[in-house]
Amino acid sequence: MRIDILTLFPEMCEAYTNESILGRAQRAGRVQIVCTDIRNYTKDKHRRVDDTPYGGGMGMIMQVEPVYDCYMDICAQTGAKPHLIYLTPQGKTLTQQRVKELAQLDNIALLCGHYEGIDERVIEELQPEEISVGDYVLTGGELPALIVADAVSRMLPGVLSDDECFTEESHYNSLLEYPQYTRPFEWRGRQVPEVLLTGHHANVEKWRREQSLERTLSRRPDMLFNAELSKSDLDYLKQLKNNQANSTEVFDSKEKQ
Repeated sequence: MRIDILTLFPEMCEAYTNESILGRAQRAGRVQIVCTDIRNYTKDKHRRVDDTPYGGGMGMIMQVEPVYDCYMDICAQTGAKPHLIYLTPQGKTLTQQRVKELAQLDNIALLCGHYEGIDERVIEELQPEEISVGDYVLTGGELPALIVADAVSRMLPGVLSDDECFTEESHYNSLLEYPQYTRPFEWRGRQVPEVLLTGHHANVEKWRREQSLERTLSRRPDMLFNAELSKSDLDYLKQLKNNQANSTEVFDSKEKQ
């Protein structure tokens, strides 16, 4: 798979994509991540790619031509039109399900905005998918683009050493991940749960599943609507809810005493 990042700060993006898992994946030929400087496509002798907004207002706006020419050059390089994604707070929130779908494509291109945004005409012309990584504002689209590149790359065959590295992670199955432990066995009076020391794989898996369900119910109950739950999962969730209700009743009764 090839991932193109259209940015004003290619060195910043490369500093991340060339390290750790993404760096190893590229060296192994599992993914190709190309960071292209939009400034290379401006005709301004000072390499400016922005200008003041029509109608007045704060900040600067990225111009149409450098963005358009950058994307079209990438199309020429790849011999196809990569699926273009514009990272913007106005887009749909990124989900693990969308990450899985993007990982099935041969080439995606991630467009990073900056300043106060990009001239709307190039958005209308190129019709990118618009994705947000959360309801907050960042300085530019580079960090969101790196989030997408990282999340998608992890889903590609051979990038991680074992499929379980991502199939058991938070959000993959619409559940939060169970708690993890390593040595030492005891730290400041806190011990590793005994079930993890037994070597009984079935009991360990049962404990992990229950912990995952408990965490999701407690911290992100909204995720349970999309989770694939077995009858035993549903029974355990019902038990947890009953225990919570009983705890609340006990607390309320003590408050009245």
